Formats: sequence, C-alpha cells, structure tokens
Amino acid sequence: MKKAAIFALLITVIYSCGSNDRGELVGVKAKKKWFSEKPFGMSLIPGGSFTMGKQDQDVIGAMSTPTKTVTVRPYYMDETEITNNEYKEFVHWVRDSIIRTRLGYQAEFAAMSSTPDPTGALPSGGIHDYAFATVDTTNATPYQRYMYENYWSLGDGIDSIKPLNWQKELFWKTEEYPDIDYVEVMDSLYISRDEAVDGIRTFNTKFLKYRYSWFDRDNAARKGGNRKDFVQSEVLNIYPDTTVWVKDFNYSYNDPMHQDYFYHQSYGEYPVVGVTWGQANAFCNWRTKKKNDYLRTRKNVTQVPDFRLPTEAEWEYAARGGLEFATYPWGTGSTTSDRGCFLANFKPVRGNYAVDGALYTMEAQSFNANDYGLYNMAGNVSEWTNTAYNLSSYYMASTMNPNVEDRKNKRKIVRGGSWKDVAYFLEVASRDYEYADTARSYIGFRTVQNYIGTTNK
Repeated sequence: MKKAAIFALLITVIYSCGSNDRGELVGVKAKKKWFSEKPFGMSLIPGGSFTMGKQDQDVIGAMSTPTKTVTVRPYYMDETEITNNEYKEFVHWVRDSIIRTRLGYQAEFAAMSSTPDPTGALPSGGIHDYAFATVDTTNATPYQRYMYENYWSLGDGIDSIKPLNWQKELFWKTEEYPDIDYVEVMDSLYISRDEAVDGIRTFNTKFLKYRYSWFDRDNAARKGGNRKDFVQSEVLNIYPDTTVWVKDFNYSYNDPMHQDYFYHQSYGEYPVVGVTWGQANAFCNWRTKKKNDYLRTRKNVTQVPDFRLPTEAEWEYAARGGLEFATYPWGTGSTTSDRGCFLANFKPVRGNYAVDGALYTMEAQSFNANDYGLYNMAGNVSEWTNTAYNLSSYYMASTMNPNVEDRKNKRKIVRGGSWKDVAYFLEVASRDYEYADTARSYIGFRTVQNYIGTTNK
C-alpha cells in the first residue's frame, strides 16, 4: 500500500514537472511566433469608416450611388493593376504544368514499351527524364505511404495528382527536342500546320485550362448540412482574349494592339486586359496557391490569407486614399494639375485621347500614387470588384467571398474608369458594371489580401 502511494506521488511530481503553467489557464502556446508579412508590391490600407457614394451632384442622374457610412477592416491592396508580365507568370505556370503532365504520361508509356534493364535500373535520357517525380517511400511516414498507395495513381490530365518533375528544363526550339516521344507530346499541344501563319506554330491556347475550388461559406452558414455540398469547383481557360481590341472598336485600326499587347515584351508592365471576372478570380486562387506552396516547404510557417478581388466598398475606400470627401483619388477639383498636366489616363477634350500622354493604356505605375501608395485608381483601366450589381437596388452586400448566388449574378461592379472613359467615371464614387463572362480592352483588375495582425507576441 505504501509503495502504491509513493508511486502515485512520483507520477504526480513527474507530470507537474512537465508543465510550468502552475496549473493556471495560459492557453495553447504556438510552436513558433508568427509575423504578418507584407506581400510584395502591395500597400497596407489601414481600414476605418468613410462616407461611401456621391457627396456632390450626380451629373448624369443615375441615382445609383447614394451616400452611406461604411466600415472596412484593414487589408493589403496591389499598388498597381495586375500587369501583363504578372498575368503571364500565371499563364506560363498553367502551360508548363500541362506540358509536364503530358510528358510524364508519355514517359510512363515509353518505359512500358522499352526492354527492361537487367539490373532493374529505371530508363533515363530523352523522354524518361520527364517522368513523374519519384516518390521514395523507404523513409516515408505511414501517412505518406498510405496516400501514395491509395491516391497517387488517381486522376488523368488536368485531374492528375502525380507529382510533376519540375527539375528538368523544357525545350522550346524544335532543333533541341531530345527524342521522338518529346516531339509527339509537343506536336499534340501546338496548333496544327493548317492553322499556322507563315509556318510558325504556337502553343494552342485552348489547352490553358485551370481548375480551382472554393468553399461557399455564406451558404454553408445559412443552410447547414454536409461540408462537401458547399465545395464548388470550376475549370476555365485562363488565356486573355486578345481580340477585344478589335471587337470593342469595330471601326478603329487596332490590329497592332490585338497582335502585340499581351504578346510583346514592350507591354510587359502595362495592365492586363481581356480578362473576365472568372479569370481574375482564377488568378487570385493561383496567387494564393503559389505563396502557400512555397510556405509548405518551410517549417512551422502558417499559410497566408487568400488573395481575392476587392469588394466595392474596399475599392472606393482605397481609391479615396484617406481623403474623406474628395472627388478624385488626388482630391477635389480638376483632372489637371496647377501646371495644366493631366493627372490620369482617360478621354479628355472631347475625345483627344493622346493629349494626356497615351492613346490607349499606360504603364501600370504611371502618374502620381494616392496617399495610400496606389497608382491609377482613376483611369488607365477599369477594375473588376467582387461585388455583384443589382438594377433593383443601389448597392449589393459586399461579401469578401462571393457565394453561389453572387456568382450567378452575371453583372459585376467595375470601378475607376479607363483610358476610353470621360472624367465622370474617374470619380471615386462613380459606379459601372460589366457581365462577368465578358472581357474588355479597358477592364483589368488588382487583388487584395486580408490583414490579420502583425504578430502574436
């Protein structure tokens, strides 16, 4: 009996020595301190309350922007519109993923068709160098081994979950193709010889499809039920519509813009256009994935909040730059400075487009930034927001995560005015809309990210 009592006392001492909270409620301790990292190329918008809507006369009589007090939380916003170079990174990632997936399956087929090596060594050279990344289960955890055995081989094409081989460089010049299997894959992904101009074949953009999914939080909260019922997914082509330059202006000679604007490197720092609302959301999803994929390679690093399109209220608050009752991002008054210089890229002087320094768009970082460090919140290109437009009411609820009903509403708010708009649409409170599945030569976008504090000290 005495031994049992001593043993119990010993256990109690050992247990208490393993904790230094002295029995007090101290909360769960994080393994590592977390710091909010300012995303590259974004400004912190401090958040607060402001008067949203027109504070002066509504000159066109739209009566769609009555004033109301709105409060927004802090968030990060891109300093400029998303540029051609930035969107190209997304396009190239999708393109390279598709090519490496095709090469991986071709390598598997070639390996099955080749004579087995007596030593058991895997084939190498040519197409075999592009085989799916090898999964070494020798030192794998039980979880990793289970996932490999049950899921690794599932899916095909865009649904494949096999790890791609990103180490081997892709060859783009036909004279550098390593073998006939590589040629076969590339031939299947390029436009046909009948479609080629002057015999130059290019990657067939119809293959540039991106799949992403999201959780419909609003409907899940309202309706309840199984979580899987509120997980939505979409597959869409993400290549910009370069024909918008011709379709938007039937009687203008815009062929050079159609041919070069997204393709030529001289327009790399110009805002991307020809992107639908859905494509802009797909870009936001990929940007989140790109950052979080990197963070997963780091130890004990918390993933970042999603990048997304701004709500209409967030956009207007940021455009005002802290100037409560200003007409434009630079203040109230004229669209020119005291020296007669234009302050934005728009349609001045009854259609003399070039008088402000640009016939079409300008570099995304042009003119002066507003007091929040944001460029071209008026003019250059109009910008998609997350908010739906309803003809029967002045404002729609500005949700950060559009639910299924919001996505079904085909009209989406665009803000800021563009290079082809008159000064009225440059005003921070002016509203306009476009259909979500429509791409225009004068609509681009910028992204935001929730700000969730500096550190958990």
